[in-house]
Amino acid sequence: MRLRAVLCDHHVFFAALLAVAIHLGMAVPQAASAEPLKILALGDSLTSGYGLTPGEGFTDQLGQALKDVGVRARVINGGVAGDTSADGLARLDWSLADDPAVVIIELGGNDALRGLDPKVTKKNLDRILTKLQQQHRAILLTGMLAPPNLGDEYGASFNPIFPALAKQHDVAFYPFFLDGVAGNPSLVQADGIHPTAQGVAIIVQRILPALRQTIDGARSTD
Repeated sequence: MRLRAVLCDHHVFFAALLAVAIHLGMAVPQAASAEPLKILALGDSLTSGYGLTPGEGFTDQLGQALKDVGVRARVINGGVAGDTSADGLARLDWSLADDPAVVIIELGGNDALRGLDPKVTKKNLDRILTKLQQQHRAILLTGMLAPPNLGDEYGASFNPIFPALAKQHDVAFYPFFLDGVAGNPSLVQADGIHPTAQGVAIIVQRILPALRQTIDGARSTD
C-alpha cells in the first residue's frame, strides 16, 4: 500500500510538471520518432555511383541533402551498372524488399546507348510504373535523352517516352536526369557519360524540389 502511494505521488508530480512546462512554452520530450522514410532509387550506373567513392554517389549525396533540409529518410541504392529497362523490370520485386514508400526510377539510358527499340523501353517502364502504383508507392520518374549520334529519328521516338508515361500514370516527373551535367567536361568522368562527384551534387540539387513534392504527396496519402 505504501509503494502504491509513492507511485501515485510520482505520477501526480510529473503530471503537474508537464502542465507547467506546457504553460511556459517549454519543449516537451517526445516519444521516439517513426522510422525514416524509405526511398528506393531504381536505376543503372548513374544511380549506383559508377567510378565514385563511397559518399560521392547519387544515393549518398541525396540522403545527405534530404537530411540537410530536415527530411528524415533512408535512400536505398537500387542502381546496377549496365541495367536496361528490362533488367530493372526483372529485378523489381526483390529491389522492393525493404518496402520503400517512394521510388525514383532512373532507367532507359542503357536502352538508348544500345539502340534498343523505344517501344520496348516504353513497355518495360510502363510495367514498372503499373506495378508500383498497384502497390500504392509514390513515384518520381526521371527522363533520359537519346545520344545525338543515334540520329534525329531515334531521338524523336525515344525522348518522348518519359513525359508520355508520366502523364499516362499521373506521376511526378523530372525531365532529364543529367540536366546541367551532360556535355560539360568538368562535370563528367573521362568516359564522357558518368558524372563526377561535383556533377552528382548538381543533379541532386536540381532533382531535390521534385523529390520533396513526391515525398509530400506520399505523406498526404498515409
